[in-house]
Amino acid sequence: MFANELQQIRSAEMIREADNYRLAREAIRARRAARRSAKDDTEGQVNRRPHPRRHRFARAA
Repeated sequence: MFANELQQIRSAEMIREADNYRLAREAIRARRAARRSAKDDTEGQVNRRPHPRRHRFARAA
């Protein structure tokens, strides 16, 4: 009887872990999709530099 209860507790714990993992993966996918759609939307970008590799200030001598 005791072993059966431990098995049920462990099973419930594993189901909760799987649900949390699934929820986290879904959130990551949603964030990636939002970034992809925002990448094409230039209205939200405020200060995009034309040359991202060029430094803002000249180097000091």
